[in-house]
Amino acid sequence: MLRDFSLQSLFMGLLIAFVGFASSFAVVLHGLGGVGATEAQAASGLMALSVSMGVCAVILSAVTRLPISIAWSTPGAALLASSGVVAGGFNAAVGAFLVCGMLIVVAGLWRPLGRMVSAIPTALANAMLAGVLLSLCFAPVRAIGFNPLLGLPILLAWAVVGSVNKLYAVPAALLAFVLVIAFGVDIPADALGALSSALVPRPEFVVPAFTTPAMISIALPLFIVTMASQNIPGIAVLKVNDYNPTPGPLFATTGLFSMLGAVFGGHAVNLAAITAAMGAGADSHPDPARRYWSTIIAGVFYVIFGLLAGAVTTFVSLAPSVLIEAVAGLALVGAFAGSAMAAFTDAKTREAAAITFLVTASGVSFGGVSGAFWGLVAGGLMLALARFTRKKA
Repeated sequence: MLRDFSLQSLFMGLLIAFVGFASSFAVVLHGLGGVGATEAQAASGLMALSVSMGVCAVILSAVTRLPISIAWSTPGAALLASSGVVAGGFNAAVGAFLVCGMLIVVAGLWRPLGRMVSAIPTALANAMLAGVLLSLCFAPVRAIGFNPLLGLPILLAWAVVGSVNKLYAVPAALLAFVLVIAFGVDIPADALGALSSALVPRPEFVVPAFTTPAMISIALPLFIVTMASQNIPGIAVLKVNDYNPTPGPLFATTGLFSMLGAVFGGHAVNLAAITAAMGAGADSHPDPARRYWSTIIAGVFYVIFGLLAGAVTTFVSLAPSVLIEAVAGLALVGAFAGSAMAAFTDAKTREAAAITFLVTASGVSFGGVSGAFWGLVAGGLMLALARFTRKKA
């Protein structure tokens, strides 16, 4: 195994970890805060997710000798941001995270559930995701409205760098965010001391609570989004690069690590899609049989980044929240564009997808259940009605 190690894989592994962490940790913090996490609980959740996906990537890549890249569920975090605090607060959200992880394990081990998830119309799943992401993608505009001198540099950095290389667009926006904090925000005198103390990892155990609204508003949509937007595309990326793993055990393993991280505030980890392409591609190593080292290295760096999550969260809290929301929104623009395009491509499902999108994007809850669930239900009913009338015609 050590004979397969290379400096090329080392560099790619570091790049995978940096892009995976820096491009979307803001979305995770915003999402956990959206369902009631305190700053300390959000830092703990970020740490749990990063450590979980790092250890999971190391284990799966080493055992299978395949470049299995793991990520936290970025669409899932966006879903949390739009769900709002449910009855029972963050404890209930953690209970939903546990159930979501359990469902992912079952989907991996019990084929009928996996087939049920695959049977959800792609157009509706994408429409729900697009509806969830819409409000978050408004954040950069809100940041400019809040203070153009603080918001514009973040947007311009993302746009200029992204026009050259999209891979570095969000890291560039993040760097601009750091510079804005350093030169444009009044930093408290005790900030340096707070950052120093935050370097010590402080995992926070959260006692899970299980409530019906949390199961319907968080657990079920989180499971669907994670499977449809992350796990299944992750397998597809591996197959495109001529790797053919058995999906079930991989899904089940990510579900298990999701459950382990849930009690410390993490929502879900899954097979990666974007960073999977980096690890499985030729840039990782010319020899496909040796590329798994890049994802092992990425896993190691994910663990390191996770242990620094407290300092990251403390630093982010120095700025107005709308600025980190702007970085999160920019990180999701590509995902929004892709999901919206996929939702409305097929004319036969376009109206049902539109209903799903509009109900979800409205952010309106009914009976304590978030719009994401009702959007999927409304779109499903519309699709069923359209198919019924076509058969009668």
